[in-house]
Amino acid sequence: MKLTPLRDSRRLETLPEISRAEERGQGTMSERRPWGSYTVLEEKEAYKVKRIEVLPDMRLSYQKHRKRDEHWVIVEGEAVVTLEGKDRPLFPGGSVDIPRMAAHRILNPGKNLLIFIEVQKGDYFGEDDIIRLEDDFGRP
Repeated sequence: MKLTPLRDSRRLETLPEISRAEERGQGTMSERRPWGSYTVLEEKEAYKVKRIEVLPDMRLSYQKHRKRDEHWVIVEGEAVVTLEGKDRPLFPGGSVDIPRMAAHRILNPGKNLLIFIEVQKGDYFGEDDIIRLEDDFGRP
């Protein structure tokens, strides 16, 4: 068990949307977003793997990344992936490759939860490597 100094524990209280599963020894980190949530399953120097859940009738921002490529595999539900302005339906087992700097987003058009696995490959995997082109939630 890892102890957190008092000054750090107060800072954690200001981040209620982040599940600190890693501190419970599970080795993963989950975060809620307006469209659903994601869980980091594994992160290494050359890749990062996430399990992403998208709520019904919700979609992620239309975005690009400078420092990574992504590969998405649908595991549950239905999706519409927009890649460089072209829509493509995907179902469980379907996948798509998203090259660096390609505009992309995913929509859950169904009535059930959409779950997909995202494999990021590249030089950097921080959430600040998102160039948002459109966003339903007004995020910059």
